[in-house]
Amino acid sequence: MNQPAKNQPAKNPPRRVVVTGATGNLGTSVVEKLAADPDITSITGIARRETDYAVPKFDLVPLDLATADDAQLDSVLAEADAVVHLAWSFQPTRDPATTWRINVLGAMRVFESVARCEVPVLVHASSVGAYSPGPKDEPVDESWPTHGWPSAAYPREKAYLERVLDDLECRRPELRVVRIRPAFVFQRAASAEQRRIFAGPLLPGRLVRPELIPVVPDIPGLRVQAVHADDVAEAFRLALHNPVSGAFNVAAQPPVDATVLAELLGASTVRIPASVVRGAVAAAWRLHAVPASPELFDTVIRLPLMDVTRAERELGWQPRFSASEALSEFFEGLRDGSDEHRRNTPRLRSRIPGGRLREFATGVGGTP
Repeated sequence: MNQPAKNQPAKNPPRRVVVTGATGNLGTSVVEKLAADPDITSITGIARRETDYAVPKFDLVPLDLATADDAQLDSVLAEADAVVHLAWSFQPTRDPATTWRINVLGAMRVFESVARCEVPVLVHASSVGAYSPGPKDEPVDESWPTHGWPSAAYPREKAYLERVLDDLECRRPELRVVRIRPAFVFQRAASAEQRRIFAGPLLPGRLVRPELIPVVPDIPGLRVQAVHADDVAEAFRLALHNPVSGAFNVAAQPPVDATVLAELLGASTVRIPASVVRGAVAAAWRLHAVPASPELFDTVIRLPLMDVTRAERELGWQPRFSASEALSEFFEGLRDGSDEHRRNTPRLRSRIPGGRLREFATGVGGTP
């Protein structure tokens, strides 16, 4: 398919945008990026919980996508020029039926509402996790298969939604569908949320400092990409303004491996077989000590590196932050543990009601 030239403006740029998952890690960055865009006149956010989070042009509608009826959802999307779908729940990782209902069925209801309301543009947050296993030495473009790693819930759900969007595009050729596939997304404001999602209550964030971490495990195959949330948000904004469709990889340099982490933390590296690390993760998972399953470790080991040429060429996208800078912010957020830099949303607060004891009480990855 022939693609439009770089930065060619859309004939009818969207002014009224609906953002699902508006108060999460990526959602807050997208909302703030759109609020600063003079062409955007209104932003309606959808989130499951009320919050006093406030930015210009932004209104929040508390709505659970998994339980709201079609009429409720249609009433929010009816006047939209574009929908940005970001809503996603990693927890409860021990209950994949629940995350399927929230993530997949919830997304499908949004997509169908977009079609019913004849919203002209849908921009969906896919992920590097949607990709099938691939190389670590040669980046892949957006044509790489998107079958995920079927044994883990996150890539399985992301890959399934790729197929749902394939069908939607066939049924609704007039709908412009864009899929942003970011690498691992980091920012300082979301450090507490990401610690809860992936590491659980046993990680002492204040101890993540160079003088206290002498070595970093060098695990064969563990080479991934990272990107700052603000840079991903800019990709979403550009996707709204440029008349493009299809998928766009979004990642920053350099690829993150043990050497990069060791440099950030002032540590040395020690070679450890992947099987040993997986065994430790599996044991911690069985003991309910971590919320991330060994199957998620399997996924990360197999992720390909992504080529971002298409985003650079057709969106005019360039990251402001390197992958190292995005990770440095994340580590700083873990260490300082303060709320000063955090957006005021329930998901991004440094402490949740009940604290780490509450995390243990809910089974570390179980249903709260």
